[in-house]
Amino acid sequence: MKIKKTFIKDLFIIEPTVFKDDRGYFFESYNKEKLTDLNVNFVQDNESLSQKNVLRGLHFQKPPYAQDKLVRVTKGAVLDVAIDLRKSSATYGKHFAIKLSAKNKKQLFIPKGFAHGFLTLKKNTIFNYKCSNLYHAESEVTINCFDKDLNIDWKIKNVILSNKDKNAINFSNFESPF
Repeated sequence: MKIKKTFIKDLFIIEPTVFKDDRGYFFESYNKEKLTDLNVNFVQDNESLSQKNVLRGLHFQKPPYAQDKLVRVTKGAVLDVAIDLRKSSATYGKHFAIKLSAKNKKQLFIPKGFAHGFLTLKKNTIFNYKCSNLYHAESEVTINCFDKDLNIDWKIKNVILSNKDKNAINFSNFESPF
């Protein structure tokens, strides 16, 4: 398992070691001992199924319910995006985007202090994420995924959004709790 740094501090790409033979493949999707440097204790696993062109996000939970997340795709593919919301960070308001897919098996570790979202690139995409805190609806915040201040190139404009995501706040009207 390789842990690769991104240009944003504390945001990591996790690449598992995949063992393949004529029967198929095997890999560890999570190993607490190998990821001890992340200093996280996951308490909840989530899974979503989405059709092609569904955009979920940009979401996060305010402290004390903030969550670290380890995300991956088990079927299909997504464009995954994390935005740094930490006011003291040199990369505040900057985003990192990566293609996660069942084929490449890459994962993204997203620490507390980031908003997160993804766009499905294939039909019937299954997205999994481990969370370090339980879901708490009252602390959830949604930031407009098309906000011009964030300048995220989602590659398409005609996406499928939930009502919650359609009514998200703009980044310019947002006061970070981190």
